[in-house]
Parts: sequence; structure tokens; C-alpha cells
Amino acid sequence: MCDYSLHATASRPAKIADKLVTTSFVSSSTRGFAAVGEPAVAVCLLPGTEVVFDREAEYDHIFGRLLPSRCKLGSNVARFRQVNLGDPNAHHDALEFPNGRTVLVTRLRPGQHATVIQLPAGQRTVAEPTSDTVVLRPGPGITA
Repeated sequence: MCDYSLHATASRPAKIADKLVTTSFVSSSTRGFAAVGEPAVAVCLLPGTEVVFDREAEYDHIFGRLLPSRCKLGSNVARFRQVNLGDPNAHHDALEFPNGRTVLVTRLRPGQHATVIQLPAGQRTVAEPTSDTVVLRPGPGITA
């Protein structure tokens, strides 16, 4: 759910409509998503979670320290997925964009804002009934 290098960082699962920001965590050299206003808590996405960025998403070039440049990804919508699962020491968290590009979350430029727009089908929660909820049940002679 969260990359192996974030295990020492406080975390929580993503929820629909979460406002996220890409960040570098203090306890790790890895970048990831934090909720706006909670910079020390990693927000973990499950494969299939969809996010929309406020602007076209950007990532840092692999040689960013030597050749600082920001690369644009051509879209502001992405689906979370995991890659390199056969290598326990590699980063697994990635975003796949509609144009087919896949970028590791740890390579995303810090400070970008995104919103969770969809969770995987198995992870959606249904609101609990409240006192205002009317539950219809079959009456006599009526079958469900």
C-alpha cells in the first residue's frame, strides 16, 4: 500500500476526495503523498486508485541533481499501480497516465496537489445508515 521505504512513517489509507500533496518525508528519502495539512502522515493508495492533479503532473529527471529539470507527463489524471514487485528493494509505488507513461511516485516533483477521485471497487465504503435513513422491508405477501 505504501512503498517499503515509508514503513517508518506514520500512514493512513486514502479516502475519496482526499486532498493530497506530493512531498518528501523527513524519516525517509522517498517521496509520496501526504494529506494537505498533515505533512508527516503518508497517504497510502491501493492499486486502481485514481487521482487528479491541479495541473499537468511533473516529475524530476532521473539525473535531477546533476541536470535539474522538470519533465511534464502530459496529463493531470493518473491511476495508481505497483511495479517491480519481484524486487523487494525497489520502489513499487507508481502512477500510470492515460498516454501509457508510468512514473514512480518517488520521482514526482514535490509540492504538487492532487485529489483522490476514485478508489478500487473492493475498497469503497458504504455509509452506515443514520437515524434519518429509511429502510424498506417487504411486508406480508411481498417478496424481496
